[in-house]
Amino acid sequence: MTWAMRGVESIRWAALASGLLILSACAETQFVLHTAKKVSKATEQQGLYKVGQPYQVDGVWYYPAEDFDYDETGIASWYGSDFHGKATANGEVYDMNALTAAHKALPMPSFVRVTNLDNGRSIVLRVNDRGPFVRGRIIDVSRRGSQLLGFEQAGTARVRVQILADESRAIAAKLKGETVAMQGNGPIKNNERHAKPQVSSESLPPPKGASAPAASPGHAPRDLAPKAVPVWADAATDRVSTVANPVSGVVSQQPIRPTTLFIQAGAFGQYDNAQRVRTALAHAGSVRVSEILVNGRGLYRVRVGPFANLEDADRTLNSVMQAGYPDAKIIVD
Repeated sequence: MTWAMRGVESIRWAALASGLLILSACAETQFVLHTAKKVSKATEQQGLYKVGQPYQVDGVWYYPAEDFDYDETGIASWYGSDFHGKATANGEVYDMNALTAAHKALPMPSFVRVTNLDNGRSIVLRVNDRGPFVRGRIIDVSRRGSQLLGFEQAGTARVRVQILADESRAIAAKLKGETVAMQGNGPIKNNERHAKPQVSSESLPPPKGASAPAASPGHAPRDLAPKAVPVWADAATDRVSTVANPVSGVVSQQPIRPTTLFIQAGAFGQYDNAQRVRTALAHAGSVRVSEILVNGRGLYRVRVGPFANLEDADRTLNSVMQAGYPDAKIIVD
């Protein structure tokens, strides 16, 4: 092979190598763009705002509602790969690695703070699905949620679930396309039923013996009248945007205290009714009637227990429900 031929061959191989590098770079660029689109799509996922009608599962009725005072203790579970990638109850796609949760009645989406009463770990989760429908469970968190709360291996935990009222109202208004303004710490809807305040002002003469303030050179006289601060401020939009996304993955540590498990069969306005339930459930174990005050109203609460472990509580719950009390639930106190 002559030197000229070798030169041509070298140029040919160099061109081929450059082409391969360009194709590789293009392929990598396409992969990055495709990945970015997938991440962007997942990040932008919002689904529909949904409360829903009453529904029945396994003979038990559930009543969804906008309950912005929700605060309950009970047992949490978690769900993972069997549901990963499937649609949630409000039209999103379940991601077991996201910080979400399923609840039987809260609006979707809404935000809740879940605190593991066994270890004090607490995080904020976004409710976007319905469940759990295993008796005795009040919330189903994503696998990632269970990891951060520290009960992935155990499968369940004693928890307190509290709705974040301001944040949940804000995301509801945003997804429903409502104009929202902030009053105090919470968002309120801006509609025709709320009239915007009409603010007027007038200049008053100075009191006797006083002279009007002189204007500084090059400046208009200073207005000494108090400035009106409108309730309906445009800055509310920024506030809502911030409030409406409180999920951060930050785990806070709460104080730990001893807890006890009970089965609550119900709360009754009449003492005689509570006593009848107590008699009917005598077979289930130790049954107690105690008087409590709820929203200023005296009620008689019927509880079975306490129980040493969740297995005993689950067995007794099934027995109480079969005895004719389908609304019975496990309480952590």
